[in-house]
Amino acid sequence: MESTRTLTDKLFLILKGLGMGAANKVPGVSGGVVAFVAGFYEEFIYSLRKVNKKAFKLLFNGRFKSFYRYINGRFLGLLFFGMIVSYFSVSKVLDYLIKHYELYIWSVFFGMIIGSIYYINKDFKDWNYKTYTSLALGIILGVSISFLNPAKENDNLWFVFFCGIISVSGMTLPGFSGSFILILLGNYVLLLVDSVNALYDTMSDIIRGDLSFIDNHERLRMLKVLIVFTLGSVTGLVTFSHVLSYILKHYKSITLSAIIGFIIGSLGVVWPWKKTIYKIDESGNFLLDSTGEKIIENYQRFKPELNTETYYAIAFIILGVLIVLALEWYGQKTRRIK
Repeated sequence: MESTRTLTDKLFLILKGLGMGAANKVPGVSGGVVAFVAGFYEEFIYSLRKVNKKAFKLLFNGRFKSFYRYINGRFLGLLFFGMIVSYFSVSKVLDYLIKHYELYIWSVFFGMIIGSIYYINKDFKDWNYKTYTSLALGIILGVSISFLNPAKENDNLWFVFFCGIISVSGMTLPGFSGSFILILLGNYVLLLVDSVNALYDTMSDIIRGDLSFIDNHERLRMLKVLIVFTLGSVTGLVTFSHVLSYILKHYKSITLSAIIGFIIGSLGVVWPWKKTIYKIDESGNFLLDSTGEKIIENYQRFKPELNTETYYAIAFIILGVLIVLALEWYGQKTRRIK
C-alpha cells in the first residue's frame, strides 16, 4: 500500500485530511463521512487498529522503520498532517463563511449528507429485519442527539478526558459529529476554542522569547485541559478503531445499516434553516469566548419561506450533493488503479 502511492495520491491524502479536519470542527458534520465517501474509511480504521501493543513494542525497541511500516505510517501521517493544517487554515475560513453566509454553508453540508446517504445506500444490498432494525436505531439515535439540551461547561480533567474520547467519534463513526457532541456536553468552547487559542498564544510567546506565560495560571490551566483532551482523543481514536474494526469484520451489514441511520439522523443537526441560540448571562447579556465570539447554546429549526434566498439555498444543497458524487468518482478511480 505504502510504496504504490504516487505523488498525486499523497497530495490527495493531505486534501482528504484537510476535508476531514474541516468537517470535524463544524458542529453537525462528521469527518468519518468524508473518509467513507472518499473511499478510504476501511483503510483508515485498519491503520488505526495497528496502533496496538505490538506497535508500541517496536517503538520502544527503537525499530522506528518497522513501527512506521506496521502502522501504515505514511497514510496516517499525511492524513493527520492534512487535519492539523486544516485546523489552523481551512477551518478558520469555514468559521468566517458560517458567520457571513450561514444559510448557504449549512445548505452545502446538508447536500453533502444527502449525497453520502445515497452513496452508502446504493451499494448496500443486504436488507433484512436485522439491518432494518439497526437502521431504525441509528436514525432514532441521530435524531435524538439533534434535540438534546446542552450541559454546562465543565473543566474537570476526568470529564475533559471523556470529552476527548467522545469527540473523536465523528472521525471514526460517520454520521456522529464530535463537535456537536461537545456542544451538548457543554465543552465545545473550552476545548475547541479557548484551549486551542491558549496553545496558539503560547507558541507565539515562545517564538518571541517571552516566557511570562509560566506565571499565568489561566493559560497553564488551559494548556493542561488541552493536553488531557488530546490524550482522551488519542485513547478514543485507538479504542474506537479496534471496536469498529472488529464489528466491521464480524457484523458488517448491521454496522453499515446503523451508519446509514446515524447519517440520516444527523440531517436534523445540519438542517440549513435554523436560528442560532446563544448563551446569555442572568442580566441577558451574551456570553463571549476567549476570541470575543458569542457562545452557541443550540439551534432553533424552522420551515423556510419560498423566496430568492431559499432557491439559492436549494442550489447550494445540490452543490453539496455534487461534491459528494465527485468524491465518490475519485474514490472509485483510485480503487481501480490499485
